[in-house]
Amino acid sequence: MRFLSSILVLVSLGLTPTFNNASGSLLNAKGKGPKIGFILSTMQEERYQRDKKVFEETVQKMGGQVVFSSCNNSEQNQAAEVDNLLSQGIQVLVIQPVNGDTAASFVKQAKEDGVAVVDYDRLIKNASIDAYITEDSMKVGQLQAEAAVKFTRGEGNYVLLMGQAGHSVAEARTAGVMSVLKNYPKIKLVVKQYHPGWSPNLAMQTTENALTQQKNNIQAILANNSGMAHGAIQALEEQKLTGKVFVAGADADLAAIQDVVAGKQQFEVFISIHDMARRAAETAMALAQKQPLKYDSEVFNGLAKIKTVNTPVFPVDKNLVEERIIKTGFHTREAVYGKTALLKN
Repeated sequence: MRFLSSILVLVSLGLTPTFNNASGSLLNAKGKGPKIGFILSTMQEERYQRDKKVFEETVQKMGGQVVFSSCNNSEQNQAAEVDNLLSQGIQVLVIQPVNGDTAASFVKQAKEDGVAVVDYDRLIKNASIDAYITEDSMKVGQLQAEAAVKFTRGEGNYVLLMGQAGHSVAEARTAGVMSVLKNYPKIKLVVKQYHPGWSPNLAMQTTENALTQQKNNIQAILANNSGMAHGAIQALEEQKLTGKVFVAGADADLAAIQDVVAGKQQFEVFISIHDMARRAAETAMALAQKQPLKYDSEVFNGLAKIKTVNTPVFPVDKNLVEERIIKTGFHTREAVYGKTALLKN
């Protein structure tokens, strides 16, 4: 009865029981291998479901286990989650900081516990992190701006919807935009604004205010991510301006790609989240198993040169959805176009 009860307990917890044939004893298949802690700053955007899924699958295939958490874009919540994961005996902490300027304390805390740290997506400044997994964020902004310039013929009023202040990704994507726009004197940046939590609702409000202030005389809106681009589109729809104002986002969330094919959004930047999460998982497992790290470059974070893995980014417009999004398996054709559209084709 005690053996059967153990099985029922595992099943109730959602764990898969396995058996040691030699002794007949009960084992927990999820309790083997290095334990990796993975903290995302939020699960607000659709892309983060993909980050989590790919990371967990990769670690498990490599013989490890993942303890996951997210923290609703709250530094206070993130501090609590770091405490929680360290208390569970993880060997490596993979963390996407809510604020890269202040997250060095989490790295110090982990190091004091003998835990290696992989910095995910956003750079943690002035900290002795073991590896940094990122995208070419500067290129994201450059691609957006180049597409906007082409659409507007190098002139007009622009709105720049930035992510949360203090995020290296928001800063780099913005810097990429500005590096292009500075070459076009007929382009006027009428609004350039940060948005706490990368909030789509706040981005919608910023766009509404910009449209009011400029009497709808806006030619382009560049958003640091897909969610804020979608917020901008909602504001444009209220003024019947969708398709007339250039909109660009980044991350290739499903809603953004659907907006692209519907003609509501003109441009999106695709970051290979699959590759990014996979390489983060591989890096974490290498650290846990004391193996050499594979990296592409080094980035100075204010304290040291950090081994860095760079994930490539790609432009996506209506003509590139098939090649970049559907053929790569990032989103299915049915998800992008819908069942009804497919039947008509």
